[in-house]
Amino acid sequence: MTHRLADLRTTLAGLDSLPGELVRVREEVPARFGVSARYAQWAGAPAPPPTGPGPAVLFERVTPESGAASAVLMGLYGTRRRAAALLGLTPAQLPFRLLDAVASPVPAVHVNGETRWARTSYAPDLASLPVPVLTDEDAGPYLTLGAVLATDPETGVRNLSVHRMCVQGPDLLTIWMLPGRHLERAYLASLRLGKPLPVAIHLGLAPAILLSSCCPTSLVPEELDELAVAGALGGAPVELMPCRTVDADCIAHAEYVLEGELLADTLPENPSGTAAMPEFLGYRGSAHPALPVIRVTGITARQGAILQSVSGPGHEQSILLGFGMEAAVLDRLLRRGAPVVAVHCHTAGGGQLMLVVQWRHKRSAEDDARVREACQAILAEFRMIKLVVAVDEDVDLESDQDLWWAMTTRLQADRDVVVLPDQEGFRLDPTQAMSYSPTLSDDGRTAKAVFDCTVPYAHRERFRRVAFTPAQEQPSPAQRLPAGQRLP
Repeated sequence: MTHRLADLRTTLAGLDSLPGELVRVREEVPARFGVSARYAQWAGAPAPPPTGPGPAVLFERVTPESGAASAVLMGLYGTRRRAAALLGLTPAQLPFRLLDAVASPVPAVHVNGETRWARTSYAPDLASLPVPVLTDEDAGPYLTLGAVLATDPETGVRNLSVHRMCVQGPDLLTIWMLPGRHLERAYLASLRLGKPLPVAIHLGLAPAILLSSCCPTSLVPEELDELAVAGALGGAPVELMPCRTVDADCIAHAEYVLEGELLADTLPENPSGTAAMPEFLGYRGSAHPALPVIRVTGITARQGAILQSVSGPGHEQSILLGFGMEAAVLDRLLRRGAPVVAVHCHTAGGGQLMLVVQWRHKRSAEDDARVREACQAILAEFRMIKLVVAVDEDVDLESDQDLWWAMTTRLQADRDVVVLPDQEGFRLDPTQAMSYSPTLSDDGRTAKAVFDCTVPYAHRERFRRVAFTPAQEQPSPAQRLPAGQRLP
């Protein structure tokens, strides 16, 4: 564990010294289409090919609709290895550390007056920020990694969560909140009181904070502050300071903070079309006819601020979503006493729909049934998960080649595939619709499946992988010759 929660700039400075981890683009590029077009080569699936996982990319001179060029960061979490390494961990270790952080939170602290994070106030002019526009169908510029901090006026519980927000005017944003999640509850509570909800929107945060803000409610319960989870994950309390134009707190080290109020008013997400922006499963998102509005009352920023963004379809968003889901699944499996070793929310499923579970080598025939029962329980409890692939300890979860090898040589479809029909699912998957499958009872429902690629206990000897003898233990060619013979 680190002893001080690193801000975004400290994180980037660490990457600068590692070959191939950070690319700096110094020529000027436009926020409209320029950033996304340049970054697309590294976005990774589910962005269309040819793409692949790559470096973090810092565009140092991005021109907004008005105003001076400034920096935009894409791809910091573009590989699972790098995302975990930002916290000194491996991908397999990070979900376990998240579980520890949830169990032992470190509360945020308030800092008054001057702090080590000097901030400058600006007029609430969103057109002056280098907010990317990804495609010509997008509803407008989108904040894709805006972490919203708000406090429920009825419960006093603070929440930090990431939402997509579309720029609708110089000081207006529309926000899409998942129904039933913590921020929407706080918003509805403020409406009942007849008041707008004060919010602070953060762009450019420490990795520990951003990863904590992406955790699902199944991992971080409503009464637990995500900032306290981030403090435990990062090894030091998150520092808060008062906003300057609204009665709310903000995170002191954030690159940008947009202060504002979440109003009762609504606006169409796309007044001139039906498209929103590309979604994390790789398909075009549909614009909502009416979304709540945030009125921005002020902007503060650090000198030379960096606006962090994410490409909707791509490794980065899937990785950010995946680690928290992995921790939540691990928690459920460990509570069941299941012999789980590790889990991996694969980016091919957007970090949500496809789960690979690694099981301890079976110790008895009863483990055959235990593995399948646990996999089916995952599908029943987590509505987003559509496919579970079960593998043994000798399979590398981070290797697609190894996963396909296990699927090919350790699975017979008629006995090792378990299908659960007509389950609660996720509407952004276009197959989860009655028009696609007549077996579904409603849109947003799906057939789920377990692919059991674990070796049956009774056959374990037949599936032992070849192990090569270490070089120092191999006999030399001369030692293998019959007595009296020499090498030519």
